[in-house]
Amino acid sequence: MYRLKPFGVLNGREVPVIELFNDKFAVELLPYGAAVRAIRVPDRTGKLTDICLGYDELESYRTLDACFGGTIGRCANRIGGARFTIDGRSYRVTANEGENCLHGGIEGFHKKLWEFTCEENAVTFSYTSPDGEEGFPGAVRVEVTYRLIDNQLTIAYKAAAEQSTVVNLTNHTYFNLGGHSSGTVEDHVLTLRASRYTPMDSGNIPVGTLAPVEGTPLDFRTPAAFGSRLHDKAFNGGRGYDHNYVLDGEEGPAAELWCPATGIGLEMTTSIEGMQLYTAGWLTERKGKGGAVYGQAHGVCLETQHFPNAVNCPAFPSPILRKGETLQQWTAFRFFAR
Repeated sequence: MYRLKPFGVLNGREVPVIELFNDKFAVELLPYGAAVRAIRVPDRTGKLTDICLGYDELESYRTLDACFGGTIGRCANRIGGARFTIDGRSYRVTANEGENCLHGGIEGFHKKLWEFTCEENAVTFSYTSPDGEEGFPGAVRVEVTYRLIDNQLTIAYKAAAEQSTVVNLTNHTYFNLGGHSSGTVEDHVLTLRASRYTPMDSGNIPVGTLAPVEGTPLDFRTPAAFGSRLHDKAFNGGRGYDHNYVLDGEEGPAAELWCPATGIGLEMTTSIEGMQLYTAGWLTERKGKGGAVYGQAHGVCLETQHFPNAVNCPAFPSPILRKGETLQQWTAFRFFAR
């Protein structure tokens, strides 16, 4: 089932909250950014708990950084030097993180007002990115469908381009399975079926090679809590995790995240080859939903994606979408409590 509730007005246009719900679970979505605003699931005692970070007003989504819950594109993550070449032609896109392009530029897809249609248990958002937007070539038509069935939220992406271009889509929900206002996620336990990752240079740009996680703090092949690594100056300068993993591609969930305090967990399954693990190391203090105060390490993002900077790394799977092709990919989150 679904229902619409007033949320804000942008350029004279009503922007509602769209809620998908059933007898135990609920998801709130926004046309602004095709974003996830809230996910309410039962904890081990049956108490409904909102497990993702968000804001109470549209203006915060519009003006603040962090991309809470947003659909990220046209190219998620980083493009080194904010430039690339397709079929011998060079392109320069918006540099919004030093000399690099991050999450599609200054006004990526998470800063756009999407059209939407609703059905009984799903919402489909659509947006057409014009040729030249943030410097990217060719117009691209994108659809993102959120579907809630029982205890599973599936996000399905579809895109078609008018000429060869880069398309890399993800969702930037910050999960806190202790409840969105519960503070740090140090106690969260992660299991990640990924034996390799993409090493980066000092600017967080993958250098085009793969390396094993074995023997490093990146190894979550067996369940492990984040713990003090989220603030350890010896690991990533005290910023925690902001690393792309090469998913093993085995059948079944690629990741499991669990909070011992509430018993709430999620299993993540995806059709995509990579996942950025981000533990909110760059999240500055801000006011969130219901008067909550969010800060560093208060959330976990599991951003399924093509590898960062893949357009400039020939050894990586290509993020180039060509005219006549249709991109189709999906990520699903199954929620549980134990």
